[in-house]
Amino acid sequence: MSVPAAYLGVILIWATTPLAIQWSSEGWGYLFGITGRMALGVLVCAILLQLFKPGLPWHREARRTYMAAGLGIYGGMLSVYWGAQFMPSGLIAVLFGLNPLVTALIAAVWLQEKSLTPGKLLGMALGLCGLLNIFAADILFEGRVWWGVLAVLAAVFLHSFSSVWVKQVGASLPGLTVTSGSLFVVMPLFIVTWLVYDGTAPEQVSVQAGMALVYLGVFGSALGFTLYFYLLKHLEANRVALITLVTPVLALIIGLVLNGEHPSLEIWLGSALIISGLGMHVWGDRVIGVLLSIGR
Repeated sequence: MSVPAAYLGVILIWATTPLAIQWSSEGWGYLFGITGRMALGVLVCAILLQLFKPGLPWHREARRTYMAAGLGIYGGMLSVYWGAQFMPSGLIAVLFGLNPLVTALIAAVWLQEKSLTPGKLLGMALGLCGLLNIFAADILFEGRVWWGVLAVLAAVFLHSFSSVWVKQVGASLPGLTVTSGSLFVVMPLFIVTWLVYDGTAPEQVSVQAGMALVYLGVFGSALGFTLYFYLLKHLEANRVALITLVTPVLALIIGLVLNGEHPSLEIWLGSALIISGLGMHVWGDRVIGVLLSIGR
């Protein structure tokens, strides 16, 4: 597989996923949308397992890995889908840009990683300023947008916690195996959740919602995760982290062009601060080191 192609694929999938989530939930409840997406993802993963045969072990470390990854999928996805009902799609991607910063903080506390360097701390501070700036936007006081923002932030925390937990388990499993195993584990939970809290199938399906659902099931749930884990194996972590610098801006543009969204000045400024924080998270220590050497 071409690494540049995988890199571009992840950027496009992540940037289009927030809008696809909103479109896939139109005409039916969000629980049906997410359950249908995961069912398609399970089907695609089962096919890929047969084609590439990476194996699906069930030993103790593998089970713990599936559970850890499944926490991010189940809890994170439920939170995002619920919150997406009340907020612009581009803002979802911007808030998810905080994921590397939150992950670094959790890893420092849980795994005792020495990841809270001056550059990363400055990046976190910029990210927090960006978040506070977004909280000042007038749109947050319209309807239930506040609830949507809090739900997406909960999803960011769960996704970050899940990533650190997977790392703490330390099982060396292929990306397709981790994706497939975790989807197989959480699929029954999605079905039960839908049956308990909704349980109704749509009588009519719009073309837009149906295509968005298929897109998320095939690309968002199966191929997207697999490509991401593939990049983690073949690229430095810093290069993979650059994806989070690109996707929020691209998602805002996609929401503006395809969905008629018009982010306020506060959201654009907050987004810029969060993206700057991500840049400091990746390159901050190097920049600080260069500045100190010049000062000497």
